[in-house]
Amino acid sequence: MNVYDFDNTIYKGESAIDFFVYYLKHDLKLLAYVPKVIVALFRYKARKISIDEALSEYGTLVENYCRGIEDLQGDIEKFWDINIKKIKPFYADIRKDDDVILSAGFDVVLEEMGRRMNIKNIVATETDRENFKILNFCFRENKVKAFKARYPDAVIENFYTDSLNDQPIIDLARNAYLVKGNKITKIK
Repeated sequence: MNVYDFDNTIYKGESAIDFFVYYLKHDLKLLAYVPKVIVALFRYKARKISIDEALSEYGTLVENYCRGIEDLQGDIEKFWDINIKKIKPFYADIRKDDDVILSAGFDVVLEEMGRRMNIKNIVATETDRENFKILNFCFRENKVKAFKARYPDAVIENFYTDSLNDQPIIDLARNAYLVKGNKITKIK
């Protein structure tokens, strides 16, 4: 089985940021959240806050905003109408039916992309769709836990990622590839 990180690996960019920008263009009230998002990202990147602390402290901002969205699924569809073109061409050349997308991105957003591309296996940040609470953030070590929970006996033949943050999955894979832009380099 081939497993792919999503953002900056097969998708050109960060889908969560693109989704935030999509909403920002349609709802200027989101401008009020920009300083808080920047502070959270800075604190996380500076290792002054863990991902769990960031979710605890800032997750309610996302939850509260999302509760006010009238047609989330419709918005997700419109987002992918615009952004599906950001799937990198190399992926179409090597794609297989049993591929797994393993991403920190939100399941509610990535599932629509999967439907459009006939990708049935998506393991992503799990959200409660009723209250928009993040149930399991699929990042770093949590990617291994989420993957193993879904595919306990699976063997990862090839893993593609843009970041060594995915080292726990790289360690599980028989072969691993680092993707920078459209350049793919075997690292294991």
